[in-house]
Amino acid sequence: MSFSPVPDGFYQEVGGHETFRRLVDRFYEGVAEDSLLIAMYPEGMELEGAKHRLRTFLEQYFGGPKTYGEERGHPRLRMRHAPFPVTPAARDAWLRHMEAAMDSLDLPPLHRQIMGDYFERAATAMVNSFDEATPAPAAEPEPGPIGPDPGRRRLL
Repeated sequence: MSFSPVPDGFYQEVGGHETFRRLVDRFYEGVAEDSLLIAMYPEGMELEGAKHRLRTFLEQYFGGPKTYGEERGHPRLRMRHAPFPVTPAARDAWLRHMEAAMDSLDLPPLHRQIMGDYFERAATAMVNSFDEATPAPAAEPEPGPIGPDPGRRRLL
């Protein structure tokens, strides 16, 4: 399954798996300290599953291994984020942490721009509430291939 419009070779040009591991680790360092965003994670500070899903999604999107699709199928990002009130403030917080994570990588300007453009579009597409007063509920575990899997969240 391919759903990435990025140029061929992009994944390797930015450093492959190690770059995406560092990006996601740095991103979730920020999320862990952000009360608005961390409230959207039912497992709280246990973020290893979320890290794996985001890393494999980004690797696939940017031309790397197809692990995300093999494990989770089509991304269905809006559907997976629908249970959470993703407000403009949540989008802005998410982008702040992703921008900081990208800044930590010292990417070439063109690659940084391509990634930043995608993150801006994707984060804006996830906005599903303009009620800034609505708290983020914890999600129920998403059903796995053999029934509910308490280790899965609906995000990504």
